[in-house]
Amino acid sequence: MTAVTAPPEARSARNLVDVVFRARELSIVAALVVLVAVTAGVNGNFLSAQGLTDISLNASILVLLAVGQAVVVITRNIDLSVGSVVGLVAFTVGDLLAADHGRGVTFAVLAGVGIGALCGLVNGLLVSFCRVPALVVTLGTLYVIQGLGHYIAHGRQINAVDLPPAMLAMGNGTILGVPYLPIIAVVAMGLVGYYLRSYRSGREFYAIGSSPEAARLAGIPVRRRVFSAYLFSGALAGLAGVLWLARFGTVVADAANGWELQVVSAVVVGGVAITGGVGTVWGAALGALLLTTITSALVALKVNPFWQQAVTGALLLLAISVDRLLAARVARALRKRNARHGS
Repeated sequence: MTAVTAPPEARSARNLVDVVFRARELSIVAALVVLVAVTAGVNGNFLSAQGLTDISLNASILVLLAVGQAVVVITRNIDLSVGSVVGLVAFTVGDLLAADHGRGVTFAVLAGVGIGALCGLVNGLLVSFCRVPALVVTLGTLYVIQGLGHYIAHGRQINAVDLPPAMLAMGNGTILGVPYLPIIAVVAMGLVGYYLRSYRSGREFYAIGSSPEAARLAGIPVRRRVFSAYLFSGALAGLAGVLWLARFGTVVADAANGWELQVVSAVVVGGVAITGGVGTVWGAALGALLLTTITSALVALKVNPFWQQAVTGALLLLAISVDRLLAARVARALRKRNARHGS
């Protein structure tokens, strides 16, 4: 069988886009280095062992959510329910563990991922097969899941003393000095990134985000891929809920309330185009790390917490503006290149 090679114009277009967005990710790394250097210069404790551990632990949960959200956004959709899923899973799993200490970490992870996947399944069915706009669906399920969480909680609170020691150890334990949570986040990010880049079904997510109609005409199962994106995002949100419980121990029904906006901000700041088809989970993870580091830096610099939201909003607006500018410049460059080749 003869291998099919993409035409030179297609390869050059893909290479140009890759270079542009690789530069975007490198710019986030540079911003992180500058931010850490300036903050450490003002407050030497910022780079202490405890300070770095806190940043890595707090970033881990946001990174997991950003990885799942990135897959959804790449398909030109959005999932606003992830924050409420984290809260529901954290409280429900905590309640189950408090009732029976014989249920260990494995049970907690399976239950959390299962609950999250069920929420993702509902979102996926409504968006992909019922064709309801993603913004409407996930905004609605956000409130439904929040209401379900409050109904289950009845004003109660899960305390760390109610949880099995193994659960708390997962949130605060280390391997060779490295906390478990960052390791879990990095492994998940690596597996998802490898899948999206190396497998045909993974690359189909990008094709759907670039042009759903063209993807459909090319024989790509668009509905099934979008459904699986939501299912995966929900499962990762469920895992993040378990990690939230392990990290903080004390949980109320509205844990992670408002985090959906932080997750979307992290994904967009990390270079995943809100219009779909462009970006990587590596960039989304870097965006999550940048936002977490900014929060920690503002605390270390004793800046009013209000500015955390202001800075996040400014970065989101800047990222969207940069995306539009880069998209326009790439389109012009491709038109000129095609014109020179007589396309």
